[in-house]
Amino acid sequence: MKISVAAGMIEKQKTDGAVILLFEDEKPGAAAGRIDKALGGMIARLMKRGDFKPKPGGVHLLYPEGRIVAERLVLAGLGKRKDLDLNRLRQAAGKAAPHLRAAGARNIMIAADGLGSGAEETAQALTEGSVLGLYRFLKYKTKEENNNKEDVQAVTIVTESAASLKAMQKGAKTGEVIAGSTMMVRDMVSSPPVDMTPAIVAAKARETAREFGLKLQVLERSRMEKLGMGALLGVASGSAQPPKFIILEYRKGGGKPFIALVGKTITFDSGGISIKPSENMDKMKDDMSGGAAVLGALRTVAALKLPLNIVGLLPATENMPGGSAYKPGDVLRTLSGQTIEIINTDAEGRLILSDALAYACRYKPAVIVDIATLTGACRVALGQEAMGMLGTDDKLKQKIREAGEKTGERVWELPLWEGYYDQIKSDVADMKNAGGRDGGAITAAALLSRFVQDYPWVHLDIAATAWTEKDRPYTPKGATGIGVRLLTQFLRDYAASAK
Repeated sequence: MKISVAAGMIEKQKTDGAVILLFEDEKPGAAAGRIDKALGGMIARLMKRGDFKPKPGGVHLLYPEGRIVAERLVLAGLGKRKDLDLNRLRQAAGKAAPHLRAAGARNIMIAADGLGSGAEETAQALTEGSVLGLYRFLKYKTKEENNNKEDVQAVTIVTESAASLKAMQKGAKTGEVIAGSTMMVRDMVSSPPVDMTPAIVAAKARETAREFGLKLQVLERSRMEKLGMGALLGVASGSAQPPKFIILEYRKGGGKPFIALVGKTITFDSGGISIKPSENMDKMKDDMSGGAAVLGALRTVAALKLPLNIVGLLPATENMPGGSAYKPGDVLRTLSGQTIEIINTDAEGRLILSDALAYACRYKPAVIVDIATLTGACRVALGQEAMGMLGTDDKLKQKIREAGEKTGERVWELPLWEGYYDQIKSDVADMKNAGGRDGGAITAAALLSRFVQDYPWVHLDIAATAWTEKDRPYTPKGATGIGVRLLTQFLRDYAASAK
């Protein structure tokens, strides 16, 4: 898909489909006002009668019949102007673009003036929204719908301000890169587990490293054994697929300390010996969403050439039952030397992360952020509207929180008080891997905190947000790719504050 920015009046642009954005509490103005006049006041009448209400996510398709150059026109709602933020722009573009595709449009233009945000940020948001809204996972479709000719070929952001053109071009390019990484992650998470094994994830990391100039190292089982990664190897023991410990380094920060990103990469989670119910087990291919998000964030950072040093760690394995699988009652010795009693083999994410977090500490990082589809308890606590956030450093948590508000990938903090640690005390080991139903998302994070030493650390639980069962404005049903945009924004802000 070609993404571009053009200067001119939207009503004079030749396109299959034009998009104008409207506020709930305002009459059509500027470009929308001129188009309304050309259409004989049709837009104003639709709004007055209530046939089109410019609420967030609202769209309405019109056929101008030659009264403007565009063959089709979509009205997209933004809600009230006082409530406008960048996510409203993403949502509007994310609804309008697939609406036009369904009507037959193959190139789309979006009017970007008069929206109140900066030119660069506006263009980035409209690009992200439209590209992500148009995403479809069609790799395994064999019928006519898997046909690129039926998809949108070009999206153009249109501005009447020549002075804004350069800033909008920069924003559109950034949005295109971020959306591209997010779609890569969606593809990875949506792929059947047979086609996204630990070895295939490592191959994808190698492909990304070659394309974007990252340093890659993949540790095999023998190397993990020598290092003492007993937790990761314990989880991997029941699978015929060999585990991989994937290390990606991005070094463009000179002498600055590393930022460590760690992502849970369980390519399929059966629950192991503590096997899951068969219902919805097919969704457990999404248990590598955290690792995929880390890979996507590193891809984006490299493309944007941020002046940072970053290490991404992806402990990759399946969690399967079998004659050699680890069992409830086992005690695993981790890379850090600490021991964990196994209560439930389906609490495996915290095990592989314990070794990855301990490895991250070897970099003496400025901060550590891990992201994981860790607990169903987080879904119970927060639903699908927010990631759970826990951590040890208030400044780092605030930076993550601000990045979440900017991107629409929002976080909500849960407490990590000392009392929760009592639930993971073990009679036979340093800790146990499950603390019961009460506060499950918190006790899982409490275990992780034992492996980050004194480094500033934040844990993001995306178990409820990595997959959606319903279409959302710029997130079609399926894998969401969550985490890429949040981590990217956090890193962009971090780089800006370090100047």
